[in-house]
Amino acid sequence: MVISREFTIVNNCNYTVWPASSTTSENATLATTGFILKPGENSTITAPPDWAGRFWGRTLCTTNSISRNFSCVTGDCGSGKVACDGRSGSSPMTIAEFSLDSVNNQDFYDISLVDGYNIPIEVIPLGGSGKCNSTGCPTDLNAVCPTELKVTNNGTVVACHGPCAAFNLQFFCCVGNHSTPNTCEPSVYAQIFKTTCPQAYSYVYDNKTSTFACSATDYHVVFCPATNNDRLDWL
Repeated sequence: MVISREFTIVNNCNYTVWPASSTTSENATLATTGFILKPGENSTITAPPDWAGRFWGRTLCTTNSISRNFSCVTGDCGSGKVACDGRSGSSPMTIAEFSLDSVNNQDFYDISLVDGYNIPIEVIPLGGSGKCNSTGCPTDLNAVCPTELKVTNNGTVVACHGPCAAFNLQFFCCVGNHSTPNTCEPSVYAQIFKTTCPQAYSYVYDNKTSTFACSATDYHVVFCPATNNDRLDWL
């Protein structure tokens, strides 16, 4: 049986978040690719049964009063408007990744810090069977971000770059024909990420403890899980 999934995006932050999505599957897209959620609001998106892609939150977004160009300090997708229209976000951003499989009736999902971190995210499956655990990075990684990875806005740390984006070195990016889990080990930065958020991907090959599988079900994607609701006071 072909089953669509519902993703309820929840903003538990004490500030506005502009959720966004991008699709990696060829023939399955979402009806919306970007919208606004004020504190306490939520919105539900229905995904086709074979959808694969990512959700992330954009922060500190504004619309230029002259050009009307929309942009965000973190997670910006470069579309110039609230909808991302197929564009992916720019580092740094905390990402919730999903791959739905209607043939085998199984979903795979994870939280990735490979592209850095901006706000806490938790993924909560609402049913299903298998390794249907909640996963996320609910902790304030910005508070322990190394100086060389920090992104600041008006003197406040608002995001933390991943080392690949920050330095563009093969050692951090794990790229090339000879890059394998045995030859590309976690850097000191990846170890900081992993210590702070043990369930999340800290670097490319960190999949043993970071990928979750569940039979087809619906999900909540929560920005600022309740225990960290007051972790930021930017606004």
